[in-house]
Amino acid sequence: MKKENKVELDLAGTWRGIRLMLPLAAFTVAFGLAFGVAAVHRGLADWEAMSMSLFVFAAPSQFAALELWRSPLPLLTLAAITLAIHTRHMLMSAALYPWLKPLPRRHQFAMVILLTDSNWAMALGEYHRGERNLGILLGGGIALWSAWVVGTAIGLAFGGGINEPERFGLDVIMLCFLLMIVVGGRPHAVMALPWLAASVSALMAYWWLPPYLHVMVGALTGGMVSVLLPGRWFGENT
Repeated sequence: MKKENKVELDLAGTWRGIRLMLPLAAFTVAFGLAFGVAAVHRGLADWEAMSMSLFVFAAPSQFAALELWRSPLPLLTLAAITLAIHTRHMLMSAALYPWLKPLPRRHQFAMVILLTDSNWAMALGEYHRGERNLGILLGGGIALWSAWVVGTAIGLAFGGGINEPERFGLDVIMLCFLLMIVVGGRPHAVMALPWLAASVSALMAYWWLPPYLHVMVGALTGGMVSVLLPGRWFGENT
């Protein structure tokens, strides 16, 4: 008889998540540095840039905010762009739901505060390999958040250090890591359906809708397809 997989959250699992994410965290420092440099060039005060990295911790929307940083600050536009960029978290959260489901709702929300593409991909890959300790997800988020904050501080201190980080390929490291983890994690074949729906809808929106909306359309479409799929299709042994 198969042993029931019980969801856990402890210090050992959290430390394991931190250790697993350390190689990528080193590159995250470079991303944070690039943000710090860009913030200096856009005229943000050090405390403004540091507060953004400490409390927002969302690289794409932080860089988007820099593009719109002026007085008066266009708050509604910033909110709309941030929502568009990060609606992909709907699909990411849907993929994690079978793991988070046993937790009380407030604990579910607490577990995704530090959710990023990378610790999501790493944790999901571990989940499909049998891991049930949520410390993996939490620890990975802590490692990336710490690296992002440290990188921002370095960029603010040495604002003229790196003007064009994309020349070194730093802008694609996260994407390569994400693809490697997801493909190597042997996810259920049924997950190809929401991913395909998200990809096709996002591509069509990219061609025909205003900027950033393709992210929102892809996340909403993939999330809805994932939610509508029969739960029995996601069984561990089918």
